[in-house]
Amino acid sequence: MPDLPTPLRVVLVHWNQVQACIETIDRFLDREIAVRITVVDNGSLPDAVDALRQGVQVRSDRVNLIEVGANTGFGPGANVGLQQFLDTAEDGEWVALAPHDVDPFPGCLSAMLAAAETQPMAGLMCADVGDGMTPVIDPYFGGMVVPAALPGIADSGTDSAASSDSAAAAHWEDSAFPHGTLMMLRRECLAEIGLFDERYFSYCEEADLALRARAAGWSIGLIRGARVQNIHIGSGLAVVDYLQTRNTLLLVQEMSGNYHAFIRAWFTIVQTFRGVRTPSTRPIIFDARARMMGLRDFVLRRFGPPPANIATAPSQFDPSLHGSKSAPVDG
Repeated sequence: MPDLPTPLRVVLVHWNQVQACIETIDRFLDREIAVRITVVDNGSLPDAVDALRQGVQVRSDRVNLIEVGANTGFGPGANVGLQQFLDTAEDGEWVALAPHDVDPFPGCLSAMLAAAETQPMAGLMCADVGDGMTPVIDPYFGGMVVPAALPGIADSGTDSAASSDSAAAAHWEDSAFPHGTLMMLRRECLAEIGLFDERYFSYCEEADLALRARAAGWSIGLIRGARVQNIHIGSGLAVVDYLQTRNTLLLVQEMSGNYHAFIRAWFTIVQTFRGVRTPSTRPIIFDARARMMGLRDFVLRRFGPPPANIATAPSQFDPSLHGSKSAPVDG
């Protein structure tokens, strides 16, 4: 286990899920290394904020709360906590970042830090969600996950006892970007490349950050065997499809240029019309209107928060079908 001179700073981004957030806080406090937790509340409802204040107060020796006052999105909300980390030199070399509803299995945090010690230029890293996949960035399709190329990698399920054993054998695996379920960011890396691009609001901001880190010479990794579980996903289908459509186009344009973004936009149009005409071809996340609005807003350079009529659309999303980062646009 790494010998930390100071507790590990953990930043949790919260929006209107107080019980889930308190449970996540307690999981981090109960793990194998000492932590100090900053909860960034992204403009939750007054009753939720009051309940969160009470939960933080009884843990105030190790937890502090920052109230942003508005739903700024995962990336901008995370930036508030990350900037506080950068401004506090005694917080140490690494900061952990997660949404309000994750479970880092026993051994996960120490395994991540130990793996980072084997990589002198480690800048960003993420835990293992146990799906046997590796994040990649495609020049036309942006951030995605593909089956890991390494032998012996498979879905390790959600059994925390078995995953605790796997943490002992956890190792660094090069990754295109760190997923947002649980990542760690190095102080020196953040100081050099900056924080999340707030145009993304939520989704694709990790891939953008990783591209900047790699361009500056930093390494990005997934710590295979350091298990974490995302407990819920609460974002409605429409807002997820809108953000993924718009933000993927932005990411592709920033990474590969206008031609690649045009091809990606054309593919989005074709896939959307095909999904409307033939429902059996639709991916799990599909909302034709949201996709076209995302395409429109990319062309018009409208970034940041999603439109109100998308953000408040009724959820049609079945959390049993897909696991991902819970963005603070949950509804």
